[in-house]
Amino acid sequence: MGFFERLFAPKKKKCDCGCEGDPKKHEEKAEAVTPVTLPAAAPEQAPVAAAPAPVAAAPAAAPAAKAPADTDPLSAFPLLPGAPPGGKIKLAIYWAAGCGGCDVSLLDTDERILTVADMADIVMWPIAADGKEHDVASMEDKEITVSIINGAVRNTENEHMVKLLRQKSLLVVSYGTCACFGGSPALANLVPGGKDELLDYVYVKCPSMKAFQDTQKTPVIPQTSTMTPDGEITLPRLYDVVKSLDQVIDVDYSIPGCPPTQESIRQLLATVANFAYNGVALPPKGTMVGVTEKTLCEECPRKKEMRRITKIVEPHEIDVDPELCLMDQGILCLGPATVGGCGSKCTRVAQPCRGCYGPTKVVSEMGSSVFTAVASLFPVLDKDPICGEDDIIEIMSSVKDPLGYFYAFTMSKSLIKRSVVEKKGGQ
Repeated sequence: MGFFERLFAPKKKKCDCGCEGDPKKHEEKAEAVTPVTLPAAAPEQAPVAAAPAPVAAAPAAAPAAKAPADTDPLSAFPLLPGAPPGGKIKLAIYWAAGCGGCDVSLLDTDERILTVADMADIVMWPIAADGKEHDVASMEDKEITVSIINGAVRNTENEHMVKLLRQKSLLVVSYGTCACFGGSPALANLVPGGKDELLDYVYVKCPSMKAFQDTQKTPVIPQTSTMTPDGEITLPRLYDVVKSLDQVIDVDYSIPGCPPTQESIRQLLATVANFAYNGVALPPKGTMVGVTEKTLCEECPRKKEMRRITKIVEPHEIDVDPELCLMDQGILCLGPATVGGCGSKCTRVAQPCRGCYGPTKVVSEMGSSVFTAVASLFPVLDKDPICGEDDIIEIMSSVKDPLGYFYAFTMSKSLIKRSVVEKKGGQ
């Protein structure tokens, strides 16, 4: 039996006859054991089996003592212990405009993923469960306990599904950077011609498609509606502007990251499990799970010397000092403007932060905040004004694709949001 079959298969009662779930073997075993009379001492075995329960329950009271700050939030749930007292909750997981990494990251709950179905009925998870749109539409409003939605809103299907899940869900979690800030899909907002220019490039001008298109009388581009002998076939319609989830629907909680870290995922599962099993109150609405009050730069263990930038380089172009701040080595890093909480996983292995956790609370525009941090390291102090305007332009010109670098994950939430083309007449 495969992983997803085990995850979603209905629970079968365990049989002690040794049949291993095979009906034929079960009948044979049953016939073999029917004539046998149970020993008189057998009933006394029940207390022996039940005895460990109080012992196992004792450690559960222990958390009343102060636990270390790094205690695993799921330590109280070695495996999810069957259905909650009030019955299973309903869980939906939806993948909008994203790469799929967020869906895969949910497996970072390790062995507990195998018992999630004990806690919840998974009513929709496109990559794993055969839940249909009409199944969700037929449910009562707020019948789904939690909907976890990853990906940005890119097309009509995305918008329809997130609005439907919002209507049917008690809680909605914006999961991953694309859902929280627009992510990589939102860089398409910078294409002046919008969806039409994108489709034209991808299906007509792209080198891998050009050879095919040259054989056609007219360019072949996917249509949103096509009639066939069996009826109409439709495809979602792309939008010119990619939006974050909270720009389309009301969101209760958000978890940033590309994808979210294992620590954030475990914190989310522990929160839901505590709510389902123990009735523990949920965090205040609007809580961003897994982040700190600091910037990533403040949490990064690298030594900072505030050296002046005279040249911008990529990590592969130099021998990176394993202890020195990457900015001090001329490597652009978005750590000064990015909220902490990821554990500095990238900078610890000599890769600059690209800002997937999004800005801190005090930053309203992530790109300009990074520009400010970089500019503060140009050698233009009163004591050493050696960097003129031409030098600054030359340094910044060495940044390949500045908008793509500084807004790689946050374009939907930026002040820029999208490209604007001036029409004739000055409009």
